[in-house]
Amino acid sequence: MIGISKLYCGTVEPSDVLRYGSASKKLPSHLLQFSADKKPVVVWNCTRRCNLRCVHCYAQSADQEYSGEMTTAEGLALLEDLAEFGSPVVLFSGGEPLMRKDLLELAGRAVKLGLRAVISTNGTLIDAKRAEQLREIGLSYVGVSLDGMQQINDKFRGLKGAFAKALTGIRNCLKAGIKVGLRFTINKRNVADVPDIFSLLRDENIPRVCFYHLVYAGRGSALMKEDLNHEQTRGVVDLIIDRTAGLHKQGLAKEVLTVDNHTDGPYLYLRMLRENNPRAKDVMELLRMNGGNSSGRGIGCVSWDGAVHADQFWRHVTFGNVKERRFSRIWTDLSNPLMAKLKDKRPHLKGRCAACKFLDVCGGNFRVRAEAATGDLWAPDPACYLSDTEIGLEEGI
Repeated sequence: MIGISKLYCGTVEPSDVLRYGSASKKLPSHLLQFSADKKPVVVWNCTRRCNLRCVHCYAQSADQEYSGEMTTAEGLALLEDLAEFGSPVVLFSGGEPLMRKDLLELAGRAVKLGLRAVISTNGTLIDAKRAEQLREIGLSYVGVSLDGMQQINDKFRGLKGAFAKALTGIRNCLKAGIKVGLRFTINKRNVADVPDIFSLLRDENIPRVCFYHLVYAGRGSALMKEDLNHEQTRGVVDLIIDRTAGLHKQGLAKEVLTVDNHTDGPYLYLRMLRENNPRAKDVMELLRMNGGNSSGRGIGCVSWDGAVHADQFWRHVTFGNVKERRFSRIWTDLSNPLMAKLKDKRPHLKGRCAACKFLDVCGGNFRVRAEAATGDLWAPDPACYLSDTEIGLEEGI
C-alpha cells in the first residue's frame, strides 16, 4: 500500500510516524502503513457468499450457501485472539460481508475489543438503515469496490444496476458520517475510466480511493492477459500522481493510495528525484518504514472456513485453521518453512529482485503473482515495471 497523497503531496512526514513510536497499536489509522512492528492487519473473509459475481473475484464467490463457514462463537473467539495478539485492524471481507447475518455483532465486538473494524463491500446492500447501524457500532471505514463507471463496473460485477446501487450505498455512508472510500482494480478493460473516478471523488465528496493492481488469483487468474504492460502501468501511475496533486492544489485533499504493486514506491521516489523535489529524501525514509509487501508478516488472511493464509490471494497455501489453533500461534509458528521464509524473504528471492537496490523498499513485491505467472514463488514479480538501470543492476548501467 503506497500512499500517493501522503508521499507526493507532503501530508505525512517521517517525524509524524516517529512521534507515536511506530507501534501499530499506537499509530493513528492514516500512519498505520509505516508501523515498525508489523503486527498483521487481518483480512477475514467472513463469508464466501456474494450477491454479485465479479469477473476478478479471488474468492470465486457466488450467491449460494457454503458449508463449513465459521460460526458466530468461532468468529468472536478469533476477534478476542486478534485483539490480544495486537493486530491493529480486522477487515471484514467476503464474498460480500453484509450477507453474513451476524456481521453487526462481530464488527461491534471487534470495536469494543479495541480493534479498528473496517469492511470491504460491493456497496449494493447499504441502505440508509444499514449505514446508520454501521455507524452506531463504531465502524472505522467502508471500502466500496467500483471497477469503473456505470457500464464498465456493471459488466465486471455481472449485474446491471450494480454501479447505481453502490453509489447509493456510498451516499448513505457519507450521510451517516462514516468514512467511505473506493476500491478500483486496474486492468485493460477499465483503465480509461481512471480520470472519471477522480471526478467522482470530487463530485460526490468521497475522501479516499485505493487503486489496486491486478493479482492473478481466483477468477482473476483468467484476467492475466488483461493486465497492463509495463509502459501502460507507468502511464496510469503517473496519471494517478498527477490527478492527486491536481486535487490537492484545488484544496481537495483526497487520500489516494495504490495497492498490490510495491514498485509504485520506488517509481514515485525516482520521479521526485527527476523533478528535483526537496521531499524526495523524506519520501524514501517513509518508504523504508513501509517496507513494501508484507504478506505473511504485516498482513494475513482468515478464510470463511477458518483457514489461515499469507494474504487474501494466496488461498492455495494454508498454515493452519483457527478452529483448531489460535491465529496468533499459527502466525508465529516458524516450523512451517514457507511462513519462516515470508518473515525474511531476502535470502530466497531470485533474479533481478534479489539484486535490486530497492529491495528493502518494495519487499520483493507479490510472491503469489510471481508464482502464478512463472510457477516459482521466488522468481521476480512480472508486474515490476522498473528498468534494470533504475533498480541498479550492473548490466543495465
